[in-house]
Amino acid sequence: MKFQIDKDVFQDALNQVQHVVSSRTTLPILSNVLIEADELGLQLSTTDLDVTITVRVPADVSVTGATTMPARRLASIVRELPTSEIKIEVNEDNAATVRSGPSFFKILGLPNSEFPVIGEFGDAKEFTIDQKLLKDALRKTAYAISTDETRYVLNGVNCIIGEGMLTLVATDGRRLAMVEQDLEFPAGNESAVIIPTKAVNELQRLLKDSGEMKVSLTNNQASFQLNESHLITKLIEGNYPNFRQVIPGEAKYRVTVEREVLHSAVKRVALLVNEKTNSIKFTFADNQVSIAANSPEIGEAEESIDVKYDGPKIVVAFNPEFVMAPLRNLDQDEVYIDLIDESSPGVLKIDEPFLYVIMPMRVAG
Repeated sequence: MKFQIDKDVFQDALNQVQHVVSSRTTLPILSNVLIEADELGLQLSTTDLDVTITVRVPADVSVTGATTMPARRLASIVRELPTSEIKIEVNEDNAATVRSGPSFFKILGLPNSEFPVIGEFGDAKEFTIDQKLLKDALRKTAYAISTDETRYVLNGVNCIIGEGMLTLVATDGRRLAMVEQDLEFPAGNESAVIIPTKAVNELQRLLKDSGEMKVSLTNNQASFQLNESHLITKLIEGNYPNFRQVIPGEAKYRVTVEREVLHSAVKRVALLVNEKTNSIKFTFADNQVSIAANSPEIGEAEESIDVKYDGPKIVVAFNPEFVMAPLRNLDQDEVYIDLIDESSPGVLKIDEPFLYVIMPMRVAG
């Protein structure tokens, strides 16, 4: 195998695929990137057996072939090479020589025959989706994915395709983020799948603000083809809980507030929260909200901001990080906080099909 490639092109491709590579693996081949050279250029693939990423890039291939090389080491070498032109030659023992200007490296690889076979999608349900739509929906929900591995069905985004709608939901049991988007798809392709966290993170890296993506779904795998990249992931098996039953009914009171102002105030007050209590108190009254933190060992902080609110005085405590997470990931100027009473969940909304449910914490005193 012999090819010549532009340094920036090669580095971008390696950066895209190396995130999947695990630093701790019992199988040496899983630390490697599969490099396949044909008349059209190079195809780079990495896998951890759950998530596989493949990227195609242009290269000047003089001898076709395939090999695998240590992904992270190769990426580190390419990053430091002195010229933009890289020449790589691989012998029958999978030893690669890398030349760039005055630099020379020899890297020992493993045979491509050891690389795991990537999934089959013969009888998959298929549809296309706008990349920007999915990128926006994942940004608004993914931060609420549970990190508790004992509740594995919550370790991903629940993706429901049906009734002309794409619904994405993520929850950790203490908060829930949901987005609904209109989506046209072929009849009979209704699905409900749970996409695991790692695949969600990789998708967010690959998605762009324009163009379409082809999605293929089977009972246990999903495939996403976009921008010369292909991501395949195992799906989380199991039944996602009935999330609609935790969404509160009709709100009694609505608070309208500037998103950035609220985010900045919560961020400042949260500086005096300790890990034990990890809550801040919101007091809503007369077109104002007072945000306060009180930690006996540290001190206290309080800040008031103007809002639109004309209901009775309501005092409720929330985890500050849970309040800030959606505010960071939305881009609307105004947000609404819907309240029922001091012990019911709060619901954060915008002028789009998005909602975020946050459970209150017990208010001391």
